[in-house]
Amino acid sequence: MMDALKKAGLGLVALGLALSLAGAVWTWDPLPSNPDASLLGAEAATYKAEIIRDEWGVPHIFGRRDRDTAFGVAYAHAEDDYETIQEVVAATRGQLARYRGAGAAPTDYVVQFMGIWDTVSDRYQRDVPPDVKAMAAAYAAGLNLYASQNPDTTWRGLAPFQAEDIIAGFILKTPLFYGLDGTLQSLFADSREVSLAGPPGDTAWVLDPSLNRIAGSNAFAVAPARSGDGRTRLLINSHQPMTGPVAWWEAHVVSQEGLDIQGGLFPGTPVILHGFNRHLGWANTVSKPDLVDVYRLELNPDNPDQYRLDGAWEDFDQTTVRLRIRLFGPFSLPVTRHIKRSRHGPVVEARHGTYAVRYAGMGEIRQLEQYYRLNQATDWDSFDQAMALNALPSINYVYADKSGRIALIHNGQYPNRRPGWNWQDDLPGDRSDLIWQGYLPYADGPKLIDPLNGFIFNANNTPFSATDGPDNLRAENFPDTMGLETHQTNRALRIMELTGDLDPIGRERLLSIKFDTGLSASSRGAAFLQDVLNEDWSAEPDLAGALDQLTSWDRTYEPNNRLTALPALTILRHVTAEFTGDPGPPPKTAFREAVAWLNRHFGRLDPEWGEVNRLGRGDIDLPIGGGPDILRAIYPSDYGPSGRLRANAGDTWMALVDWAPDGTQSAQVVHQFGAATLDPSSPHYADQAPLFARRDWRTAHFERADIQRNARRTSVIGGGD
Repeated sequence: MMDALKKAGLGLVALGLALSLAGAVWTWDPLPSNPDASLLGAEAATYKAEIIRDEWGVPHIFGRRDRDTAFGVAYAHAEDDYETIQEVVAATRGQLARYRGAGAAPTDYVVQFMGIWDTVSDRYQRDVPPDVKAMAAAYAAGLNLYASQNPDTTWRGLAPFQAEDIIAGFILKTPLFYGLDGTLQSLFADSREVSLAGPPGDTAWVLDPSLNRIAGSNAFAVAPARSGDGRTRLLINSHQPMTGPVAWWEAHVVSQEGLDIQGGLFPGTPVILHGFNRHLGWANTVSKPDLVDVYRLELNPDNPDQYRLDGAWEDFDQTTVRLRIRLFGPFSLPVTRHIKRSRHGPVVEARHGTYAVRYAGMGEIRQLEQYYRLNQATDWDSFDQAMALNALPSINYVYADKSGRIALIHNGQYPNRRPGWNWQDDLPGDRSDLIWQGYLPYADGPKLIDPLNGFIFNANNTPFSATDGPDNLRAENFPDTMGLETHQTNRALRIMELTGDLDPIGRERLLSIKFDTGLSASSRGAAFLQDVLNEDWSAEPDLAGALDQLTSWDRTYEPNNRLTALPALTILRHVTAEFTGDPGPPPKTAFREAVAWLNRHFGRLDPEWGEVNRLGRGDIDLPIGGGPDILRAIYPSDYGPSGRLRANAGDTWMALVDWAPDGTQSAQVVHQFGAATLDPSSPHYADQAPLFARRDWRTAHFERADIQRNARRTSVIGGGD
């Protein structure tokens, strides 16, 4: 995880390494062997799935029961990305450092800190419905079948996979989407610059707003009255890493029990996370309302294992956990940590104080249940009923269906907080009345259904800007304790600049909005460039031409634009600070560095943006437009040796779903690379990259006859009926 967690959460690692180098024999800890193949694959006899790979390598998975499709999903995904699935399972178990070494130790610590497996132990049998357990067990069985057939690529000691692994994976991941990891990072830092909330009526400043990071995604829905042709359209455009544990993988699952849905999944998930069935679809975007509360604890000076609450000293609940950190070969370093919990939640003992953390989703176990119910939904009522489970702590939903209904659900487990306090500050930890219990009702959350102008969007912006009509939600109708976002991303600003009329938003106009490469004049990036121009450059006349280039730029990130590279590189670190925490140098320095970089690597200040901004995959190296916080979202990992930016996040799997007035459905989809995530020898390792780079699509297959007509490989796994 984060460097700060490495330092604070696992300070004993360095000491342990020193001891191991001194020759301590207690580091001998070989991983156990995996079970015999016949034992691993035995459960497969109770399932049966047919996997048809189409011309793009996308799996269409058919089963008699829903659980048969989960079995097939696991096997097919393992064919394409087994390594990442294993990494996710090891991380979920809190055992990743045993395979990856000290760099993964903070992740293992956070699993223990969050009490993931305590939640599973307490709630799995009681609170996970039988059909959801069956889906998780079937997925685990699919992984075990693949492991039995591929022992050489199965991590030693990791198999067998269990249903509980799948449930626990959801418990771990979902709070990270709204930024729990960022809060933990701030607590483990060397200092903390957040005010302590005073009683209602007092005011205080939050001194470090950069800790409130924002993640990306776009979503659009257009109703028949606005589309110009009577059609309903949904555009799904999540921004994720292009590889890794939260990169999209695409599948289509069909069961005789009613599932017929396709869309995106992450490694370790048995069901579609966002996508579409014959009746409806939804697009997710990350929302980051204030869902984490930090309490400053006062310790007993005579007993550090006690904290003050309501005028009395209370004992911490304490557990001892043992992490294993791989050194080399069969040697691993045992690290013991003590984790304390107060009545508020898990406790952080930092250099600057002792804190308790309480967060949305703490102790929640029904995440897979809610996703499964969404997969089963066939109309607005069943979809809304699934959402009412309120098991997912955040994430926006932009919805559309064949009846023409569109909606935004600014979903969240909003803590039932005491009004009047500034919940974005640290809270005094000595008052039990500030330890909130439960969440506000789902019905009270922000929802916009069938707006007058027939258009809904979200680009990680405030829910109070979701349509271009007069009926946006209003902040005054929601309590301050919900901590709803008020910010506007560049993407949201551009959507508002490109709409706001009553003209139809047909297919082509919708796509022109989605693939827009403009930087709003009101954006933080544009403000940063203006700061550059406002600087005194009289002592550096050699930069006059470069400054003229900034002035002449039309603020678009088109791949053939020769004026984009210099301003884009100047603002790059400032714009991506929301994700990286690194705001980069001040404007004047950032500009000088961009000038020097372009001169050094390209010999000119005006190479085409597509020469600098690249999409690479295997032997494919393509120019691509867009950039950070642009509607055509492309985020670089770093500079390549040639000075080029390498895309590694942003636009990934996308879908444009269309329902005609008679309910007939069609869809176009595209993946940034292809179905084969880890196999460079596969024809599907990067076969969609050219489509993706030129903003093109492929047609999604729905009907079995069409799927079979385009089939390239068919396999049947399992031994069930």
